[in-house]
Amino acid sequence: MPKSVMVRTGLQRIADDDGEVLAKLRGRKLGLLAHPASVDRAMRHAAEVLHGAGCELRALFGPEHGYGGEAQDMVPVGSVSDVAPQGVVPVYSLYGSREEDLSPRPEWLEGLDAVVIDLQDVGSRYYTYVWTAALMLRTAAAAGVETIVLDRPNPLGCLVVEGAPQRPGYRSFVGLYDVPVRHAMTIGELCRMVQEEEGLAEDALHVVSMDGYTRAMAYEQCGVPWVPPSPNMPTLDTAWVYPGGCLLEGTNLSEGRGTTRPFEILGAPFVDGEGLARAIASPAVRLRPMSFKPMFQKHGGQRCTGVQVHVTDPVAVRSYALYLQIIAAAFAQSPETRFRTEPYEFVSDRPAIDLLTGGPEFRVLVEQGGDLPGLLADQDRKAREFQQAMEHLYLY
Repeated sequence: MPKSVMVRTGLQRIADDDGEVLAKLRGRKLGLLAHPASVDRAMRHAAEVLHGAGCELRALFGPEHGYGGEAQDMVPVGSVSDVAPQGVVPVYSLYGSREEDLSPRPEWLEGLDAVVIDLQDVGSRYYTYVWTAALMLRTAAAAGVETIVLDRPNPLGCLVVEGAPQRPGYRSFVGLYDVPVRHAMTIGELCRMVQEEEGLAEDALHVVSMDGYTRAMAYEQCGVPWVPPSPNMPTLDTAWVYPGGCLLEGTNLSEGRGTTRPFEILGAPFVDGEGLARAIASPAVRLRPMSFKPMFQKHGGQRCTGVQVHVTDPVAVRSYALYLQIIAAAFAQSPETRFRTEPYEFVSDRPAIDLLTGGPEFRVLVEQGGDLPGLLADQDRKAREFQQAMEHLYLY
C-alpha cells in the first residue's frame, strides 16, 4: 500500500488554525451535528476543537445512535442537555420514534448563524448519517441558516460504485436520494448533490474540503484515526462488507449483532454454514463456517450456524454482489429463510429488502427464480451512469 500522506480533514484544518476556515466560523453562533467519530488526529472531539478555536457553540445535534453513539440501530434517542467545554449546551436528537423526528425543529435553529456538520460516513447508501446531514441542510436553508460541512474521507474510496440507485417509489431513510448503494462520494459531495437537486441557494452550503485527499486513496493512507461511528461499525473491515452486509437486515438472518464482528458474521439456527461456504466463491474473500451466539435482536441468545466473511483483498471486494449471492443461497438452502416483514426505518408498506436494494427485483428473483448475474450487470450499469452524472460535483 502507498505511504500515508496525512490528509487534513475539514475538522483538522480548524485544529491546525487554518485562517480561511476560521474566518467562516469565528464571531458566529454555531450549532454542531456530530457523533463519537467527529475527532481530529489527536482524538479531540469537534466540540472541543471548535471551542479551542474560539468558536461559539449554541446547540449540539446527534444523528441515529445519538450524539454519544450509545443507542443501537432504530432505537429512538431523546433530546437531552449535556455539558460541553464552554458550558451547558442543549443536545437535540435527530432520530426519534417518528419520521418527522429526523429533521431538526425550526425552533432549535433559532438564533444560529450556521450549523457545522462533522460526521464520518462509511460509503454506503443505507448509512443514515448522510441523510441526517441532508435533512439538516434542507431545514437550515429554509430557516436562513448556513450549513458548513467538514469533509471526511470515504472509507471505501471514491472510485468504485455498486448497486443501482433506487427506482421511483423506493426512497426512505436508508436512501433519501437516489444514489448507488456504494456511492463513491464524500459527505460533502453528497450535500452538494442535495443542494443542486433541491435548488438551494449557493450560500446555503459551504463545504470545508480536505487537503491532500484524492479519490483513489485508501482510508489507511489518510492518517485519519478510525473511531467507530456507530455501535456496530467497530472496524474498517466492517465498512468494507457493509454495502452487502446491511442487506441482511432485510431478512431473518442474523447480521451478527451482539458479536465482535457484526456484518462480517451471519447466520441463523437453520443455516448450514459449511454448505453456504461451499456455495459462494470469490477471489476477494474467504467464507469460514462457524457457530456463534448473537446477544440481541434476531436469534438473540441462540446458537446460530453460518459463516464469517474474511476480506482478503479490500481493493477487489464487491460486497453488495457477494451478499446478494449469500442471501439467495440461504433461501435455496432452507425454507426457514425469510424476508423481513416488520416495519423498517419508518416504512411499513414496502419490504425492507426492497428499500435496501432500491426496488422489488431481487426479492422477486429469489421468490420466483431469475438471473442474478443479469440483475447485477444491469445495476452496475446504472451505478456507473450515476457516477458519470455526478462528476461535476466532485471536490477531489
